[in-house]
Amino acid sequence: MPVTNTTAVVPSRAEKPRPRTRLILLTTGALSLAAAPGVWSQALEATTGGNGFYSFSDEVPEVLTTTRLRQPKVRVPGTTTVIEGDLIRDLGITSLVEIFRLVPGMVVAEVGSGTPVTTYHGTVHYEQRRMQVRVDGRTAHRTTLSDMDWQTMPVPLELIERIEVARGPNAAAYGINAFLGTINIITRDPADTAGVETRVVGGSRQYLRTFAAVGAADDDLDWRLDYEKRRSDGFDYQMDHGEKVPFHDGHDINVFNYDSRLKVSPGFDTEFRAGVTDGLNEEDVRRNGDMGLGDHPDIDVRDYYLHTRFNFRTDEHHFFHVQAAYQNFNRRQSWSIFVPEPALSCLRDGLYVFDPANRDTCFPTDADGNLILGTPLTARVDADAEDSRLEFELQDTRLFSDDLKLVSGVGYRKDTYRSATYFNGRGSNYQSRMFGNLEYTPIPWLTLNGGGNWESTTTTNENYFSPRVAANFTLNSNHALRLVYSRAVRTPDGFEQNPDYGFTLHGVQPSVYSEFEGFRIASVNIWEHPDLVTLGQDLEEERIISREISYFGQFPMNEGIFLLEVRGFKDTLRDMISGVIQFDDWTIDNNVAIDQQGFEIEASLEYPDTRFRVTYAYLDQNTWYTGDPNVSEEDKKYNEDLLERLSVRHSGSVAIIRELPMGLLASGAMYWADEFRKSEFQRVDLRLAKRLYHPGFTAELALTMQHYVDEEPDLSSQNNIEHQNQFFLEAGVRF
Repeated sequence: MPVTNTTAVVPSRAEKPRPRTRLILLTTGALSLAAAPGVWSQALEATTGGNGFYSFSDEVPEVLTTTRLRQPKVRVPGTTTVIEGDLIRDLGITSLVEIFRLVPGMVVAEVGSGTPVTTYHGTVHYEQRRMQVRVDGRTAHRTTLSDMDWQTMPVPLELIERIEVARGPNAAAYGINAFLGTINIITRDPADTAGVETRVVGGSRQYLRTFAAVGAADDDLDWRLDYEKRRSDGFDYQMDHGEKVPFHDGHDINVFNYDSRLKVSPGFDTEFRAGVTDGLNEEDVRRNGDMGLGDHPDIDVRDYYLHTRFNFRTDEHHFFHVQAAYQNFNRRQSWSIFVPEPALSCLRDGLYVFDPANRDTCFPTDADGNLILGTPLTARVDADAEDSRLEFELQDTRLFSDDLKLVSGVGYRKDTYRSATYFNGRGSNYQSRMFGNLEYTPIPWLTLNGGGNWESTTTTNENYFSPRVAANFTLNSNHALRLVYSRAVRTPDGFEQNPDYGFTLHGVQPSVYSEFEGFRIASVNIWEHPDLVTLGQDLEEERIISREISYFGQFPMNEGIFLLEVRGFKDTLRDMISGVIQFDDWTIDNNVAIDQQGFEIEASLEYPDTRFRVTYAYLDQNTWYTGDPNVSEEDKKYNEDLLERLSVRHSGSVAIIRELPMGLLASGAMYWADEFRKSEFQRVDLRLAKRLYHPGFTAELALTMQHYVDEEPDLSSQNNIEHQNQFFLEAGVRF
């Protein structure tokens, strides 16, 4: 991308911007100008003045993510939601993943032991593989599962400048994982956060979030060092045989970040970022793990990243960057197990331990139905995994004229995974790519975009090309109609394609079983449904073709502004990978097809002291099984349902923010998603904040209430809270 952090001047929270200035900032974020070193200046088209319907204006919201070019929304080839950092903070949002409830078509939920997940248009449950996530230009998902761990993301809410979500396939710009869309998180530039800031938020379910940052800015170097703690006890309880029992699903995470920019010369600057994440994610013995758990298999988190970038500007029409990033994700997880004596005999004899045909042999019961244990074996096993990513990127941007712009580049990525449990060793996958997008405006009312990404990956040993073409019909810079056609692929990740799943026994007791010390129980020894196992079969790429017609309109008023964006889409998804990925059951295959269509609305109305925002999404999804015709109708339906668990027919949000006298700020929001796996999600958030402005510091005190409208838990019957009203207090000060 041409820009990640922006050094454009943004008023501090102590300043009260003039009404019109505030409108521009909230609609264009911090990207209204990019004239500072390290941020590439791309002037909007100079046109006739005035804000009338038939005149042009330079106050149109801009986006960076869709093509890697900085473009006003009337020229961008697709629909992109922009969520400003101030909006996130003013609404009292308490975690990073919750932000995406503000995006039309996106769904947020918790699975397993309170693990947060989010997706666009469903097709996901535990593993969120089909959206590309980037933080300041670096890829953020884990390498082995192409999965997102939102609880440990090193992004404090206080440091978010804006989040852009490109809705729809974006592989033309970012490659394989941008199958359904792209999330681009842009953090605040160190120059904008010079000084000292602290904040503490605490509330229901032992929620605690503390943040502290210190930094400075001068003519040569801008820097910031920050720390954040995130802690929560998770849900209050789960149901076990009709009884309420505690749910062990909390987390305690610490995040350290360093961010800097060194201005070497007027046309050259460097950025350097580094971060460390450590802590604990709790996993409940009833919800996670394998091999008959004896205790909670909590996950010890130890991550770090390094990211550097060199920005060059030869002149105002040509600039390029070179960047390198290294990330390491380290998870340590162990638990105790016990194995009944008859099951050990099955292992010795080579029988599938969990096969229903062997149940009476491997797990016999007495006359009362109690399991016969004999002399059970006890031991410890682990699911330790470490994976790393090394990536390089060169991107070049040329502005030949206001009507002709080109971005192009190359990238290389090496993913390395190490796990005795998941891979029985280590391995690597490699990706290389070339990308580009040309924006051309041959006549004032028409803008054409054409782009694509060519990519080669060793996971399938194939090459792929993902194109996108679009035509934007522009009445003026305030109104445009878009027609977009795009194709994308997603290849299997390392664990889907090349697993070697097994647990090694350590600390075996009693001594009579010493022969099993160091013994590796592989998944091939215990299949529950051996006739359905697909392990060892090569998976192919998933494919999507998307067609979009969308409208963007901006309606200036005397003292305010109204923005409306409507997206209609029709997608065909083929060879989708569905099935079970478990130690005792491995059935994934390219066996599901999906046709989906719908529409989405995003609108905001803003006045000097008030902002009103609403989103709505409708999804009509048709899923059918395309795999082995010999499987049962029940199994076919099960594979279809796996890709529909987070598919919601109706969803949306309503939010309002109002500045009141005496430095008060009030906000409210409602989020909903119905037909959500036979349940609904509805929540109302209310927040009241008091801001204090002094020459030497600014401070804020706030109270937030979250009211869960439905008493029934969403998605999972285990996600239960005792009280429908949750409260949070926060206090912050900035010097």
